[in-house]
Amino acid sequence: MPGRFVYWMNVSLDLRVEHRPSEQGGGTWMRIGEPLHREFNARARGLSLMVQGRVVYETMESFWPDARNDATLPEHMREYGEIWTSMPKILVSRTRTGAGHNTRVVGGKDDAIEALARERAQADGDIGVGGAGLATQLLRAGLLDELLLFTHPVILGAGRPLFDAQEAPAELDLIEQGSFEEGVTMQRYAVRGTRP
Repeated sequence: MPGRFVYWMNVSLDLRVEHRPSEQGGGTWMRIGEPLHREFNARARGLSLMVQGRVVYETMESFWPDARNDATLPEHMREYGEIWTSMPKILVSRTRTGAGHNTRVVGGKDDAIEALARERAQADGDIGVGGAGLATQLLRAGLLDELLLFTHPVILGAGRPLFDAQEAPAELDLIEQGSFEEGVTMQRYAVRGTRP
C-alpha cells in the first residue's frame, strides 16, 4: 500500500485538541479507558512511521519512553510506551537538531513539507501525523490523506482547534466509524483531492 498521511487526534465535540496550552495532550476532558487505549495501541502498531510536530513530540518524549518499564502503570499503557519508543519517527522542528528514540529530525533550513512528501512517496503504509500545525500544513499542500478522530463528549468552547485557518474548504468522505465506553466515538475520513 502506498504511503498515506493519517492525522490522528483526540478532539472535543467542537473540534478542539486542547482547552489550555499547558494540557500537553492530556486534558482531564478526555475519557480514555482501557478499551480505547487498546484501540490506540492496535492502530499505532499498524503504522509504518510517525511524523510529529515539536510540541506533540516533546509531550510524547517526556512520558512514553519511561512508561515502558513503569510497573505502576497498567499493561496497556506500558505497551503503548514500547510501541511509541520503538516506532520509526520524524520530528518536524526548526529549533531541534537531534532526537532519540528512533527519531530523525527534518526542518531547520530544509523545506519540511517537501521532505515529508518524499517520505510519503517512499513509504509503505500509513504514516501517523501528530500536531495541528503540521496537519494544517500537510492539508494545505494536498498531502493529508486521512483524519482519524476520537471525539470525546465535551464542548470546550475555547482552545487549540483541530486545524489552523485555511482559505479553501476541504471535502471529506467518512470511511469508518465506531464507539467506545463513556460516549467516545471514532470517525475516520478520507480527504478528497490529495496529491498522488
